Amino acid sequence: MIIGITGSSGSGKSTICKMLEKDYNVKVINADKIAKKLSKKGSSYIIDIIKTFGKDIVDENGELKRKKLAEIIYSNPEKREALNKCTFKYIKAEIIKQIKKVKDNTTILIDAPLLFEAELDKICYKVIGVISNKELQVERIVARDNIDYEQAEKRLSAQKSNDFYRNKCDVIIENNNNYAFVENIIKEISDKYRLDKKT
Repeated sequence: MIIGITGSSGSGKSTICKMLEKDYNVKVINADKIAKKLSKKGSSYIIDIIKTFGKDIVDENGELKRKKLAEIIYSNPEKREALNKCTFKYIKAEIIKQIKKVKDNTTILIDAPLLFEAELDKICYKVIGVISNKELQVERIVARDNIDYEQAEKRLSAQKSNDFYRNKCDVIIENNNNYAFVENIIKEISDKYRLDKKT
């Protein structure tokens, strides 16, 4: 069984995945981690990125300038769309590759912020949306990415709203740091989808 977990930046998707991974026999496939692995010097992905954004998008060692790329895409919707088109094909291919390696009786969680945009929802049995209040999301982005409040707010405003996930997802988890509440929701999800609990 494949379950998608999605939501905007700072919503706490990875926290939910870690909570599920801790107590249940699940395999998490993280789209952001895959993107980082694919963006190594000389990779096909990096070559495509350079074609799209120019040679200045990598440093003298051929490594991707992530902060510069983020500044570009969160300021320009057309550039963001161009990056997504370039990224999706590589990430989808790697996710499918990883899925094929997983044992048949293992539940797979695909942690992907752009799950619907990449059409990964089509291979998911169900999709869980993780949402949070904006202030908390901005605080999390600032702490995680070491950027200022204004930059974090700009990134968040360029992403889908909570209503998008409420309308598109099968289950919604509101992750506002009330972990007792979140744990109860996870328990309901695990019972509903018959997740195998670790002994």
